[in-house]
Amino acid sequence: MSAEQRGSWILTGAVVACVTALYVPCVQKTVPGGDSGELITTACELGVAHPPGYPLFTLLARFSMCLLPSFSPAHSVNLMSSLLGAAACGCLCITVCRMTGPGPGAVLAAGLFAVSRLSWQWSMVAEVFSLNNLFIGLLFFLTSSFQCAENSTQRRKIARWGALCCGLGLCNQHTLVLYVMVIIPWIFYRLYTLKELSFVGLISLGLSFLTGFLPYLYLPVSSYLNAARWSWGDQTTLSGLLNHLLRTEYGTFSLAKTETSVSLSSMLQAQLDHCLLELSPPALVLAGAGLLLSTQDRRCSSVTWLLTVMLLVYSLFFAWRANLDISRPLLLGVVERFWLQSDAVVCVLAGLGVSCCHTQLERRFGRGGVWSTISWVFTLALLARMVHTNQRSCDQSSNSVVEKFGRELLASVPKDSLILTRGDLPGNSLRYLHYCQGLRADVRLVDQEMMTYSWYVAKLAQHLPGVHFPGRFWDPVLSEKKNTFDFRQFLLHNTHRDVFACIGLSDGDSSWEQSFTRWPWGVCDYLVPVQKQFHPEEWAQRTRDIYNWTEPHNRLHRASCCSVKLYSHCWDPPLCEFNQSKTYGPQPFEMRLKLKNNEFLIAFLSTTVSKLELVKAPYSVAAASSPAFTQISAAEYCDIISRTLTTSVSADAHQPKYLAGKPFVKIFF
Repeated sequence: MSAEQRGSWILTGAVVACVTALYVPCVQKTVPGGDSGELITTACELGVAHPPGYPLFTLLARFSMCLLPSFSPAHSVNLMSSLLGAAACGCLCITVCRMTGPGPGAVLAAGLFAVSRLSWQWSMVAEVFSLNNLFIGLLFFLTSSFQCAENSTQRRKIARWGALCCGLGLCNQHTLVLYVMVIIPWIFYRLYTLKELSFVGLISLGLSFLTGFLPYLYLPVSSYLNAARWSWGDQTTLSGLLNHLLRTEYGTFSLAKTETSVSLSSMLQAQLDHCLLELSPPALVLAGAGLLLSTQDRRCSSVTWLLTVMLLVYSLFFAWRANLDISRPLLLGVVERFWLQSDAVVCVLAGLGVSCCHTQLERRFGRGGVWSTISWVFTLALLARMVHTNQRSCDQSSNSVVEKFGRELLASVPKDSLILTRGDLPGNSLRYLHYCQGLRADVRLVDQEMMTYSWYVAKLAQHLPGVHFPGRFWDPVLSEKKNTFDFRQFLLHNTHRDVFACIGLSDGDSSWEQSFTRWPWGVCDYLVPVQKQFHPEEWAQRTRDIYNWTEPHNRLHRASCCSVKLYSHCWDPPLCEFNQSKTYGPQPFEMRLKLKNNEFLIAFLSTTVSKLELVKAPYSVAAASSPAFTQISAAEYCDIISRTLTTSVSADAHQPKYLAGKPFVKIFF
């Protein structure tokens, strides 16, 4: 090993150690929101995660639980993600070292990616993105090593390792295929021009690539055994396996099963805005300089152009297929996670920019020590500023919002209740606490959306004793079809249990409305026969102490998309609307109830607002006849808003503008 190679590995090790020291204390110790709860539960149960299955992540997560038995399952998997994220940054560092040698450029590439908000944020929780980042970094490193290889033996060895990494990476996140489809032709072309491409070599590369797909065997094995109390899909048949791998239930090559479309230019502009905001303008300037200057260096020009093509192909394809409305903050949070893959290229180019600028300035003006010092000072100053900017929002060590929510909700329901979950926030958090932590073994959890899939009852009904399904699946539209059922039939078959819908009921099936009604139970709905009489005062007394959950206003500097989703569920009940005046001031709003009377609203206010203590002067049942229930001033309304919103958006600065732009505004409690 040469002195330069030794220095490269030492620098890379130091970078990984520093990133690990930064990441580990910030890791979330409880279950996060989003898909994290489902991924952890799947690993606990050794089931199958949502499409495309993520078998490699599931097995690694299970291994981390066994390795750290004293930690909670969520904490151990979150910690694993942080270590994968740190390793990914090390791969970016060694990539730049391979191309231009060890120095500040390599540190900038790794550090810029490590302390950017997206990379830092998604390395703190159990998500597949940190593992995908690791495979991206490995492909970059192997590509640069292939380019710098000194003989055919080294190139063949590196190519086989690269093929294996491509296969393994595609067992985790399919967006990696957009990089793989650019790298493979480049490798073949390089081997062809060097007269090293042979039939035997192609067979060897193909076998290495297919070996990487072996983790996918886990899916049909797990589905066949059907031992997991939570699992997604039926992979025991070839069609079921292909449906899962191709994400047919979500929409192949799309982010969601929706007809929403965003223009290509709008998505690309949003990605550029993200780079300017999160990676900083100096980093983009350096990335451009790295692209231009590295073309003068034969050792790295080919790889630089390859990375640029990968960036363009990925950005254009993703902007074309990302069918989510990014004008909504929650959906923007879903989309922006996939920009991590392109951010990695930008960070490597920025690192090359620092190294190439240093080399060019030293070549032209001499004084290499001066330029080296300036490069180090610039690199460390930029990274320190980004750490200062992002540390508060990315530190999730004290974030227990989702777990508190799930624990309080589970604790609130009566014995032997049936909870019908809707959405990933209540569903994933409750399943994690129920299956991984063993909370409320008497309760049964049924997912409303999953009941509409033909595999749900067949695969999971045996793990839900005491829950009766009157058919093969719930069809909200054509319930008269053979072996299907509507929601009314399901409720009638389960009247022996208290049934709660959390949060809300799926749209499209109103069959139950003639036989059942909803009573407010905090953020859930208690489904009872319609003939049962509702007494608001008595009900308010019964539900007054169902929660003991208080979150101070603006505790988190920047709420994650799952926190925003949680609070939008909790504080945006569709119970009433305000017909507001165009002028912001003391003029009153006229409350227009969607329901037939005020009783449900009174009970809701009594159980939700007062007991969660998010309003200083809680409403009570005694105030039922008060004008407060028919009239409220704009100032009082914004006072409620300012005490309940937990995002970083300032209620004082933005809420009046929001009010002025909407003719009817839902109240947030």
